[in-house]
Amino acid sequence: MPTEPQRILVIDDEPQIRRFIRISLASQGFVIHEAASGREGLAMAIEEAPDLVLLDLGLPDLDGQAVLDRLRARSQVPVIVVSVRGQEAEKVRALDHGANDYVTKPFGIQELLARIRALLRHRQAASLPPEGGCYRRGDLVIDLASRRLWLDEAPVHLTPKEYAVLERLCRHSGRVVTQTQLLREVWGPTHSEDTHYLRIVVSKLRHKLGDDPKSPRLLQTEAGVGYRLLTEPDDAHGTEGKTESTA
Repeated sequence: MPTEPQRILVIDDEPQIRRFIRISLASQGFVIHEAASGREGLAMAIEEAPDLVLLDLGLPDLDGQAVLDRLRARSQVPVIVVSVRGQEAEKVRALDHGANDYVTKPFGIQELLARIRALLRHRQAASLPPEGGCYRRGDLVIDLASRRLWLDEAPVHLTPKEYAVLERLCRHSGRVVTQTQLLREVWGPTHSEDTHYLRIVVSKLRHKLGDDPKSPRLLQTEAGVGYRLLTEPDDAHGTEGKTESTA
C-alpha cells in the first residue's frame, strides 16, 4: 500500500514565510497546513494531528513560547521553532520547554528540510524499546542495550560520564539536547551551571571518536545551547534557499 504523505503544520503570521515553506516542502511530498496565529495553530494541531509543527515565536495573539507550552500539555508532536529570535537564552528556553529543534530566520531551506527529516526519523524510531536500540553512523556502532560501542570494529572504552552523555545524545539523535538538560541528567540538578564539566567530556568524546569539532560528522555544537548527535550527512546545516525575512 502507498505510504500516506506526512503532514506539517506551519504556525507563522507572515504570509510570505508560509508561502515559501509551503512551496518548498510541498515539492518534497509533504502536506502543509497553515495557521496565522497561536490560537488557530493550537486548534489545527488538534484537528489535523500533524506529524510535525513549525512554530514562529512572534505571533500576534500568543507568544510562541506559550503556544509551545500548550502544545506540550497535550501532545508530543515534534516541534521546530523557526524564529528571528537568535539569542541563546531564547533558544535554551524553547528547547527546555519542549521544542525539539530551533532554526533562526533567515534560514536555508536545505537546513530546514534536513532538520525535519531527522526529527521524523527519530519519531519513527521511537517505537524501539526504551532501553534498547542501536545507533550506526559510518564505522561507529553504539549498542544501547549492552552499553558498548565500536569504532572501525574495535571496542571503544568510555568513562561512565562520557558514556552517559553519549547515551543521552544517542537517544535523541538528530535533535539538540541542551547543556542544562545534560548537566542535570548526568551530573545532577545542582550542577546545571557547570558547563565546563560538559565541555571537557564532549572534548574527550570527540577525541575518542575521531570527530573534528571544526567539521563534525558525529557531534555538532549548537553554540551556547547544547549538542546534537548527527544521524546522516544531510543533518548538518545547509546554506541553500535562504529566506529574506527579517521579522
